[in-house]
Amino acid sequence: MTASPDDLFAYLDQLGIAHTTHWHDAVFTVGESTELKASLPGGHTKNLFLKDKDGAIVLIAAEAHSELKLNHLHKLIGTKRMSFGTPDLMQEVLGVTPGSVTAFALMNDTGRRVRFLVDAALMEHDPVNFHPLTNTGTTAISRADFEKFIVATGHGFEVVDFTQLLSAPE
Repeated sequence: MTASPDDLFAYLDQLGIAHTTHWHDAVFTVGESTELKASLPGGHTKNLFLKDKDGAIVLIAAEAHSELKLNHLHKLIGTKRMSFGTPDLMQEVLGVTPGSVTAFALMNDTGRRVRFLVDAALMEHDPVNFHPLTNTGTTAISRADFEKFIVATGHGFEVVDFTQLLSAPE
C-alpha cells in the first residue's frame, strides 16, 4: 500500500527524525518553486526517476541548481544509457506521480528495486528539503537524519559528484 504524507510523518517520528513541513500550491519544476525555495532555508532538490534498457531503476536527489548531463550519466554510475522512467513504473515502484518524485518515496519501495544516488552538492546543505510524497508541500530534515531515513528504508546512500559529468566530452 502506498504511503501518504501522514504515513511519512509518522515514520519520521518513529525514527526520531525532526521534520518541518511547509504546505503550498502544487509545484512541478525547479523554476516554479524558485520563490518558495527562497523563503525556506537549506538545500532544495530536483529528483529524477530513471531506468536503463536492462530495467535498472535509479532515483537521483540532486541539488536544485545542479546540471546533470544525463547522456553521460550511465558512464559515471555504471549502467546502460538512462532515460526517464514512465509514470506507471514510478507509481508502481515509488507510489508517487510525476511532479511529486522525492527521496521520501523510497519508503514505498519495499522490494528495494531502486538504486538511490545523492548529489554531493546537496550534501553541502543542512537542512535538506523534499516533497512529502506530494508536490503541495516541502519537508525539511537535517542532513544526518536524511541519511538515517534512507538507511532505514533499506536502500543504499550513494553520494555522487555530478560535476564530473560537466567535463565529459560530447
